[in-house]
Amino acid sequence: MKFKGLGGAWVLSVAAVLAGCGGQDPTTTGASGSAGGSVSASQADNGPSFSTLGTRTSTARQVPITKGNGQKWFDYDRPVDFPGVTALPTQYIKMSDGAELAATISLPAKADGTAADGKFPVILIQTSYNKRVGSYVPALGGADPYLVQRGYATVVVDVRGTGNSDGVWRAFDEREQQDYGEVVNWVANQAWSNGSIGVYGVSYLGITAMLTASQGNPAVKAAFPIVPIGDGYRDIVFTGGQVNPTFIPLWLGLVTGLGSVPFDSLQTDPQKGLTQIVQHLLSAVNDFQGPTIVKAVTGDSNTAYDGDFWKTRSPLEVAKNVKVPTFVVGGLHDLFQRSEPLWFENLKQNTTTKLLIGPWTHIQAGGVPSDGLPADAVPAMNHIELMWFDQYLKGMNAKADSVPNVTQFVQGYGHYVSTSNWPHPNMQATALYLHGDNSLSANQPVAGEQSNTILQAPVFGLCSLSTSQWTAGIAGFVPLPCFSEDTFNQIPSANFRTPVLADDLYLNGPIEADVWISTTSLDASLSVRVSDYDPATGKSLAITNGLLTASHRAVDDTRSRFINGLRIQPWHPFTQAAVQPVNMNEPMLLPVEIFPTSAMIPKGHQLQISIASSNLPQGLPPLVTLVKGAVGVVTILNDDKHVSKVVLPVVPNTALK
Repeated sequence: MKFKGLGGAWVLSVAAVLAGCGGQDPTTTGASGSAGGSVSASQADNGPSFSTLGTRTSTARQVPITKGNGQKWFDYDRPVDFPGVTALPTQYIKMSDGAELAATISLPAKADGTAADGKFPVILIQTSYNKRVGSYVPALGGADPYLVQRGYATVVVDVRGTGNSDGVWRAFDEREQQDYGEVVNWVANQAWSNGSIGVYGVSYLGITAMLTASQGNPAVKAAFPIVPIGDGYRDIVFTGGQVNPTFIPLWLGLVTGLGSVPFDSLQTDPQKGLTQIVQHLLSAVNDFQGPTIVKAVTGDSNTAYDGDFWKTRSPLEVAKNVKVPTFVVGGLHDLFQRSEPLWFENLKQNTTTKLLIGPWTHIQAGGVPSDGLPADAVPAMNHIELMWFDQYLKGMNAKADSVPNVTQFVQGYGHYVSTSNWPHPNMQATALYLHGDNSLSANQPVAGEQSNTILQAPVFGLCSLSTSQWTAGIAGFVPLPCFSEDTFNQIPSANFRTPVLADDLYLNGPIEADVWISTTSLDASLSVRVSDYDPATGKSLAITNGLLTASHRAVDDTRSRFINGLRIQPWHPFTQAAVQPVNMNEPMLLPVEIFPTSAMIPKGHQLQISIASSNLPQGLPPLVTLVKGAVGVVTILNDDKHVSKVVLPVVPNTALK
């Protein structure tokens, strides 16, 4: 990467940084929760190395850098085996506690519409959105005729407390997870099942797939999760310590609205159906949905802070137990953008794992209105699914293991690019520093550089990429330019830009912003956006962003990710014990985790870092914290004693060719 109109020595210093030379940042201490950014000398002296990101139960690990494997995409398809599809009457699966879960079974059919003879491998889908609704909206849980006609039975189950199933819904709690294993045992022993099961689904359905796969039942042979969550707390519900005010109420309302009506029961047993409606609605109001929202907003210690409640609802914690071949699908602007590459990173050591990330919001990844495939040799999604299940459920030589390990759409480049690993094997962590003149460069700030101030208020970001992203893409149907451009959000932000790029800049991986601030309030928040700024038009296109509450700034370096000596992904504990005081007008460092991306900023443009005091679509502090920091002024410090920087995942742009 080179910048226009700059002296040769300065360009060489940038090149040195981008090459990963001299990776240590002399201004940082590496202490947990401090100005962390460097690793120990013993780690740094080993040369360039990658570390993983830890979890609640595991620390980060050093891993070797593996290079490309030359794998290529190919299309996979085959003729139908059966002319039709038939659905059996609703079946009820009795759980060990007596609750009955409703299931729809779709089987390959003969020309006369009757079920075909024989036993079939099974695609298992477990949904909270009502299987009857899924029959009309497949992403919510419906059989795909394309797969059924090629010799697969499909079982769609309403999880406990939703749809036509008994019980109380508590979103992935221990009892629901126990149900998954009991459902697998039932499916494996049915007359139409050959005992070979693949778990599949979009969103909630993908999460149930991964939790089911983690239980190690030998009947489960493969997994194909589309946009699955990894960490319930960090991914979305309390990103940066702030509760999501857009998607979470929308989601809880969706489960309540769709899952409360037992269509099948009302038809076959009206009394049972009416009882289920009352049970589902009362549990929503009194047991889970309503109380959970109240607890989150009011800062309940067991909900607003990380702990056992969120550990149970964070499938990455049990990723080590997943041993079956798994194909993970994610989106650059998905709700679970943070964890989808982490799934690949955690699973690849256990089993054959592939990762595909498209230019999608949540609903786009589920094919609403379209996922845009095939494109750039990446086949249609159902062709990929068929290839995966043919290989690992039917034992056919579909060559599913020979497609690229990682395929990502690169924003700004406009194409899918494949490689062997995530993080990208050629990526190096690169620090660029914030300056008082609003520039962003490889030069560290010096004494006397001016600070920048921003207004402290919880209402910024209302019309932004975040509005589209955190409504699962629904708001994106409204044709407002601010849902893709960051221009509007530059107004309340402090904006830092590199000089004009003389070459393309390719970013691929997680990002960290280490920002020194002081505040006139008793707490504060930082929203840090990364965007592509076009100086010719004055417009900036959003790429990714991060969010952090100042009192949650503590970092556990043993679980954070370091690459070539720089911390590039901080691990915040977010526990009540880890909360740090915020003193008025006292400098403090906020290490902000910015969600991973793959993007190219073209030559002639500038990389822009925009810092604001809030991002309302993504997060709002719980009430007690909000009151402490609702109004005031945040000062961004960038001098020799308070070195603010952004650590970028830079990949040579030759990797795009």
